[in-house]
Amino acid sequence: MAYRRVVIKVGTSTLTDETGALDRVYIASLAMQCAAEHRSGSDMVLVSSGAIRAGTEQWENYVGQPAEPLSRATIPFKQAMAAIGQPLLMQAYLAAFGAYDLPVAQVLLTREDFGERHRFLHARNTLQQLLKMGVVPVINENDTVATEEIRFGDNDTLAAMVASLLDADLLILLSDVEGLYERDERGRYTRLVREVHRLDESIWRMAQGSGSRVGTGGMITKLQAAQIATTSGVTMVIAHGRHEGIIHHICRGRDFVGTVFHPQPRKLCHRKRWLAYGLPASGAIVVNEGAKQRIVADGKSLLPAGVLSCEGHFLPQQVVELRDESGRVFARGFTNYSSEEIARIAGCQTAQIEQRLGFKRADEIIHRDNLVLVYSR
Repeated sequence: MAYRRVVIKVGTSTLTDETGALDRVYIASLAMQCAAEHRSGSDMVLVSSGAIRAGTEQWENYVGQPAEPLSRATIPFKQAMAAIGQPLLMQAYLAAFGAYDLPVAQVLLTREDFGERHRFLHARNTLQQLLKMGVVPVINENDTVATEEIRFGDNDTLAAMVASLLDADLLILLSDVEGLYERDERGRYTRLVREVHRLDESIWRMAQGSGSRVGTGGMITKLQAAQIATTSGVTMVIAHGRHEGIIHHICRGRDFVGTVFHPQPRKLCHRKRWLAYGLPASGAIVVNEGAKQRIVADGKSLLPAGVLSCEGHFLPQQVVELRDESGRVFARGFTNYSSEEIARIAGCQTAQIEQRLGFKRADEIIHRDNLVLVYSR
């Protein structure tokens, strides 16, 4: 059975050969597999890393000596390499997909495109129009302008956000690892986890940072992507990108080496996905254990009585994180009161709000309709 809409993320370490150069033979194979699924009726979206690596390769050829390792490079240097490499990356995809008469389009995004509602909607409309036209969008983070404050940081997160944005059925993360592995008490890999139905603490403990020489992500970022995807109703698969015919095998549900993350039974609506994952938090509210339990277990609003303190400076209608007494983030929401106002009414009863502030904007600091639960590790 063909999936209606598939988002595929391919990392730098998968796109490059043993010398660190773009592997155009592999890109041709990737295009062939995507074209086959497209002919079967699936919308195909590609989220591709590799621009910085392609630019670095070109620069090294030009100057005749190795560039500074990217792990020590400055943001401006990486942005310059991305500017050089992005046209080269698209040139490779144009040639590869052109062999199957399949048009591609370049789409460059930053986190700001998901954080501002009108830009979020414009991005979705553009991508949906491209898919309607039978075009394969090739998406990458806009590294030439993205600073640390507005970066996704890795394309695992970007791919999950795109899959959520487009209501995709399937997200495939093609990597240089087989999937998620269990680890023993010494941290050694033991057994490949074939299926994950719930992202509980035991799953998060299996993750570790990137072991790749050129990649920016790791298993933690892949689990973060899984959280976004599965709460958006999207099935996600981590698999080794170099297995022959891997996309076809995954899309056809055949046996393969990889880990499947099943979508959650109740997916978040688009507005709550945007609230949970798209918007940056302007501060935090620390709540007591009783308030946390009422919010998490009973779906209640946050009232002043449950507030212990605030962190940061924020205004009404901005997004804030909710933290428990141990400092863990468990929810996000739009606040009805500023940080200064909350400091004055923290711990009081609803009936006392007007007495302390001289006005009452709402009974709740955050109404449950403007709250969404999130998992933080």
